Amino acid sequence: MVAMSAVTAHESTELSTVEVRAKAENLEGIAASGSEGVVSSQRLAAVPILRPGEALEMVPGLIVTQHAGDGKANQYFLRGFNLDHGTDFATYLGGVPVNMPTHAHGQGYTDLNFLIPELVDRIAFRKGPYFAEEGDFSSAGAAHIDYFRQMEAGLAQLTLGGNGYTRALLADSPRVADGHLLYGLELFHNDGPWQVEEHYKKFNGVLRYSRGTRDDGWSVSGMAYHGKWTSTDQIAQRAIDSGLVDRFGSLDPTTGGETHRYSLSGDWARRWANSQSKANVWVLESGLDLWSNFTYCTTGCPPGDQFKQAERRLAGGMAASHAMFDRWGSFDVINSFGFQTRADRLHPVGLYATSERQTVSTVREDRVTQRSLGLWAQNETRWTDWFRSVQGLRADAYDFTVDSNIAANSGKADDHMVTPKLSLIFGPWRKTELYLNYGHGFHSNDARGATTRVDPADGVTPVQSVKPLVRTKGYELGLRSEIVPGWQSTVALWQLDSASELLFVGDAGTTEASRPSRRYGVEWTNLYVLADWLGIDADLAWSHARFRDHDPVAGDYIPGAVTTTANIGLTIDHLGPWFGAVRLRYFGPRPLVEDISVRSQSSALANLRVGYKFGQRTQLALDVYNLFDRKVNDIEYWYDSQLASEVAPQSDRHIHPTEPRTFRLTLSHKF
Repeated sequence: MVAMSAVTAHESTELSTVEVRAKAENLEGIAASGSEGVVSSQRLAAVPILRPGEALEMVPGLIVTQHAGDGKANQYFLRGFNLDHGTDFATYLGGVPVNMPTHAHGQGYTDLNFLIPELVDRIAFRKGPYFAEEGDFSSAGAAHIDYFRQMEAGLAQLTLGGNGYTRALLADSPRVADGHLLYGLELFHNDGPWQVEEHYKKFNGVLRYSRGTRDDGWSVSGMAYHGKWTSTDQIAQRAIDSGLVDRFGSLDPTTGGETHRYSLSGDWARRWANSQSKANVWVLESGLDLWSNFTYCTTGCPPGDQFKQAERRLAGGMAASHAMFDRWGSFDVINSFGFQTRADRLHPVGLYATSERQTVSTVREDRVTQRSLGLWAQNETRWTDWFRSVQGLRADAYDFTVDSNIAANSGKADDHMVTPKLSLIFGPWRKTELYLNYGHGFHSNDARGATTRVDPADGVTPVQSVKPLVRTKGYELGLRSEIVPGWQSTVALWQLDSASELLFVGDAGTTEASRPSRRYGVEWTNLYVLADWLGIDADLAWSHARFRDHDPVAGDYIPGAVTTTANIGLTIDHLGPWFGAVRLRYFGPRPLVEDISVRSQSSALANLRVGYKFGQRTQLALDVYNLFDRKVNDIEYWYDSQLASEVAPQSDRHIHPTEPRTFRLTLSHKF
């Protein structure tokens, strides 16, 4: 995607928030598909966000939920995928990948609790495997988040709410030498509505020095995050129905976690007369101790089924690209090429049986080194005033080294894959463009799964190792239009096939079979600026997800695959001192088993913001989450568990409830 010009501070003072957002999110003549776009800082600033990860809900069709404590990575749903904690959706902040491969809890683990939404300049997103510079985890989509280099003013902010919610933020970007020093410091505490108080404490900070712009300048950024919490995991419905626990109760009050993430990164960009160069380098150190108990007593109580997943990670990588703007005969062309490389060292990554956070035994403990290299090249040619094409090719190579406490599960593995891409863009005609997209993508599997030979539970039972890289293939027909002045609309018809694969299950430390799948659907995204004080947006999505190898006994439905989602909002600004927003999010039902005999409930939630500006610098905002106090669930699963009073496991629905109506009051002052 060609980077958009930033909206200047002068424009933001002359135009309303609604108008600035419409200008920043218009990609006519820039986009290569109907399902890519930009979420502006104005949009994020205007909407109430319950958790930091919900910033990604501004990506059309993406739903963000939670099934455990808020210190844990969110669950993500998009295009008929239950993305778990991030598999098949790649996320970056300031050029640093957020997804964690070969993670203790889940492949592609995407923990965004270190995100500070007030500092986000923009989120550039793409969906589908059609873009040569997008690699691992990006088959369903990718989001590139970037912080401001320069804030319009410093910000001091305090938020208070029920259940012990307190959040303080201090941020500014003073001029230092010939650049700007952006700093942000966030302190956070929340107990939540849970009967076992969450005691989620977070320290979060960012420091960035930059000169120039995103396309012609450089920056160095340091980030630090530490979080600690007690978790209320999903609980069996029968335990609620029998009165054993409340909807907000817990069946194991000692679950929870502690995590940290420290990173240092630098980026550089230079705009030459007929070319553009970019590069970034990063290093991070992170760790996680996570105690969970989803099945309670299948191994007997005590000690119960609690387990700990832990890892200590040191990772680093870099990326560089160069684009050349040229003419081939009478055709304008852009030839781009680049590389991305990454290395992760986990020392160790482990799974342990525990009771009340005390280790009972080691299921498996591994030391893992994982390396990857991606090379890509792309050509964009403008053949006529109304037709251009983008054709690309990507090659990726991975190698894994696993040193396991079970000798049979140690070893080395490697894999490589070449993935072609093609986009045809027609238009614009009367502010309308048509897109045809085709491409192959992939995602990597957990390195431990690539070398596993025996079940770590007994050290004897043979298991099949996973393929390191799994291919995907996608198609899309898209339309982007502004036929009616002020109404930006995109439509995308898409299909994505995933090859047959095995999955490494972090909760068990072994592999599990999965079948080849096909997903297709339609997305319709709209922004309508009715006046300088009123904007309406509506993101609607429908998908169809099935396994491709028909099984009349088991069924062909994909558990957790969402069919319908909607995110509708109304933003009001520029009405004297008053401003506000209301948002409605619909999360449709999902099959919980392959024969669809059990389905989840749907949910519809409304959030409200009402605010008042005391002059140009100070404002007060009231956010109300779950406005109508709906008793619905954030997430639902169907599996076997055993309560302490039961003699055998039972299949049941396991739910994590949506938080009840919640009020938060925020006082903000710019200085």
